[in-house]
Amino acid sequence: MKFKEYIGTALIVVSLTGCSAVMAMTGKDTKSLNSIKVGQTRDIVTMNLGNPAKTYMTDTGRVDVFELQRGNDPSIGRALGHVGLDLLTLGWWEVVGTPVELMQGKSFELTVEYIDDKVVEVGTTEK
Repeated sequence: MKFKEYIGTALIVVSLTGCSAVMAMTGKDTKSLNSIKVGQTRDIVTMNLGNPAKTYMTDTGRVDVFELQRGNDPSIGRALGHVGLDLLTLGWWEVVGTPVELMQGKSFELTVEYIDDKVVEVGTTEK
């Protein structure tokens, strides 16, 4: 009977672990905003930041809105810390570790305004 209890406990621990570690490994890279300058073409902006979340036309041109994050880069160190704490607490660390990972990073919107597909203004808004 003891062997079955150990196997059962091991299966529960394995099923509970990993969420926070996976979240730590798959964070979003912080985009470099220093590469976006007035006068650049829209192609260069989208090459650096990816596709915008929203695009709309104005009377003078176009506006792209990018939804970005800072402070949630993928981290092997954070992931290893979560794995170690998972093992030490038999999986109970996930109750704390997953919410901690959910709070990583700050979301913000970057608004880029173009005239004739050239950057004329860049602004950020915290979410």
